[in-house]
Amino acid sequence: MRIGDLSHETGVSRRLLRYYEEQGLLRPVRLDNGYREYAEADVATVNHIRALLAAGLSTAVIAKVVHCLHDRNELTVPSGCPTFIGELRRERTRVTEAIAQLERSRRILDAVLDTAPRDGANPSRETARTSQASRVPQHSTRQPKR
Repeated sequence: MRIGDLSHETGVSRRLLRYYEEQGLLRPVRLDNGYREYAEADVATVNHIRALLAAGLSTAVIAKVVHCLHDRNELTVPSGCPTFIGELRRERTRVTEAIAQLERSRRILDAVLDTAPRDGANPSRETARTSQASRVPQHSTRQPKR
C-alpha cells in the first residue's frame, strides 16, 4: 500500500509517517519510481507506535523495541524479546521520577498560593510568613566558603 493508504488506514498524516521512517520506526520498501510501499503489517506497527508514544516513550526508545511487536491488534509484551521488557522498565522508572518531581513542584506552588490573598483581602504578614516557612523549602543563595 502507498503512504496515502497507510495514512488513511491509521489516521496518521503522511508527514508523520515519513518522520517515523526517518526515525527508523517504519521501513517501507522503495519502488523503482521512489514511491514507498507499505505492508499490511505496517498498519499495526503504526498503531503500536502511537500507543507507545502516548505512554511517554521517545521515538529513540520505540526504535529499539518496535521490531519486537508483531501482534496486530493489541500491544502486549512479546515473548523472546528481553530488550522490550528492559526498555519498558527503564521508561517506567523515568516516568515515575518525573511524576515525583511534578508532585514536588505542585506542593511548592500550593504552598505559595496558600499565602495569596483570598477574595481581595491581604493575608496578615505573620500568617504568610508562618505558612511559607512551614511549607516552601528554603534554598540558600549564598556561595560556600572556600
